[in-house]
Amino acid sequence: MAPRKYTWISLWFLVTAPIILWDAGYVLMRPRSMEGGDLRWFWSGFDTYERIDTVYSVKGYHEKAGFAPAAAISNLVETSLNLAYLYTVHLSPKTIAPLFGFTGAVLTLSKTTFWVLQEHFCGRCSSKNVDPVEFLKFWIAQNVVWFTFCLLIVGRLGTDIAQSLNRPSPKGKST
Repeated sequence: MAPRKYTWISLWFLVTAPIILWDAGYVLMRPRSMEGGDLRWFWSGFDTYERIDTVYSVKGYHEKAGFAPAAAISNLVETSLNLAYLYTVHLSPKTIAPLFGFTGAVLTLSKTTFWVLQEHFCGRCSSKNVDPVEFLKFWIAQNVVWFTFCLLIVGRLGTDIAQSLNRPSPKGKST
């Protein structure tokens, strides 16, 4: 049986994959991706994030703040699962597709939650001296979007997975 297709989930995974890969690339290519680095031209848009969240900054890099590189590796795993979902829904339909999308979204949801909670419990240690409007626009609002979409994807694909587990198996086939 072919997996159900959800255009909004496919669009989310398709649109976010290059963003996530760009972000992970920035972190994993530091210091070359940072100000003064030979690859800075590709990541020049990170000026704002370096200012808002010190884990992205030169300071964070030199202090060996480990959360950003750990999150970047997680980003690669999540995006691989999201792309596997797209492949197994649209190009080579397989019943395992919802599990790929569900798992990728759960990982992103978990990482986003940890990122927000870590910042909360350390007293905004990475974003303390930031203009409140910039913080709202570039930190809070974006985390709300990621959290909301991933939560909706987990709910939709989780429901599909649960329903498929409750279906009776076809006659003549053992489970």
